[in-house]
Amino acid sequence: MTLDVFVKHKLGAFSLDAAFTSERGITALFGRSGSGKTSMIRIIAGLTKPDEGRVVLDGEVLTDTTKRTIVAKHRRRFGYVFQEARLFPHLSVRQNLSYGRWFAPRGSATESLDRIVGLLGIEALLERKPHRLSGGEKQRVAIGRALLSSPRLLLMDEPLAALDDARKAEVMPYLERLRDEMDIPIVYVSHSIAEVVRLADQVVVMRDGKVEAIGAATDVLSHPLAALDRREAGAVLTGRVESVDDRLGLTTIALKRDSLLLPGAVALPGAPVRVRIPSRDVMLATKRPEGLSALNVLEGIILELTPAGDATVDVRVDCGGDTISARITAFSAERLALVAGMPVFAVIKTVALEQ
Repeated sequence: MTLDVFVKHKLGAFSLDAAFTSERGITALFGRSGSGKTSMIRIIAGLTKPDEGRVVLDGEVLTDTTKRTIVAKHRRRFGYVFQEARLFPHLSVRQNLSYGRWFAPRGSATESLDRIVGLLGIEALLERKPHRLSGGEKQRVAIGRALLSSPRLLLMDEPLAALDDARKAEVMPYLERLRDEMDIPIVYVSHSIAEVVRLADQVVVMRDGKVEAIGAATDVLSHPLAALDRREAGAVLTGRVESVDDRLGLTTIALKRDSLLLPGAVALPGAPVRVRIPSRDVMLATKRPEGLSALNVLEGIILELTPAGDATVDVRVDCGGDTISARITAFSAERLALVAGMPVFAVIKTVALEQ
C-alpha cells in the first residue's frame, strides 16, 4: 500500500501546505494541537475538499483539484476512528459492530465478527449498551466497527486523547495487536510522543501546517524536531527482551552492543521493544562512575554538541551503534571539556526509561 498526499489549504489565518508518502504499517501524523494534523486526515478521508491537492492510494486518484476529481468519502472505503467513540446509544455493542458491515462492499472478503471481537478483547461486552461501557471499552468497539467495514485504510484521529491514563493503558495493547495482526495500513494522528513511540512505523512531524520531518519512527523521534517541548527531547532505541527477573522486577533489553535494565516485566523474552530515553535523564561522565544507584552505564563516543537554548547543550553519544542524547548545562560541557570524538560514559536512571 502506498498513500501519496499533497495538500494546500487555508482555514482562516491558518495555512496547510504539506505532503507525505506512507507505506504499510502505522504512519503517525505527530505534532502540537493546531499543527494541521486533523485537517490533513479530514482531507485524506474526503471530509474536507482542499483548495489545492492530490490524494492517491495505490495508484487510484481520490482527490485531484487540478482535474476536479473528488471521490466521495463513502466510496473511498476508509475506516475512521474519532476522539469520541460515537456509538449509537440505542444499539448494543453487537449491533454497533454489525453496523460497520453495511459499509463493506458487496462480495468483499470481510473480517469475521468473532475474530475482531477476540482481537479487541470485547467478548464480554457484546450485549451491553454504550452507557454501560468505560471510555476505553467504547473506543475498542468503535475500532471494531471501523474494521468490520472492510476498510482499505484506517484513519485514527487522536483515538486516546479523551481517555485518562488508566484507560489509555487499557487500550494501547489492543492497538499494538491491531498493528501486528491486521494487514491494514493506518494513519494515526497524535500529539503524544509516548503513543507514537509505541505504535508508529513511520512518523510525519507537523508544525504550523508544514511537514518538518518524516522517516522511520526511531530516526525521527530521536531528532530534536520531534520534541514538542523541552522535556520531550530524547532518543528512541530498538532492542529485544533478553531476560526478565521477576524477583528484582527488572527486564534486560539487548541493544546493538550493550543492554539496558528497565523496571517491571516489559514483555516476554525475545520480544522486540522500543525504549525511549529522555535527554534530561542522561548524565555524562569522563570516567566510569562507581557507587551509583543508576543501573545503566553505557560507554560511548561523543558525536556532536549542539546548543539547546537556556544555557544548555544537547550531546549526542554513539554507544556501540545506538545513539543516546544527553541535555546538560553549557557550564558542565565546558567544565568537562567535552568535544566531538571524546570517550564518555552515559549514566541513565532505570526508573527514567519508557518502553
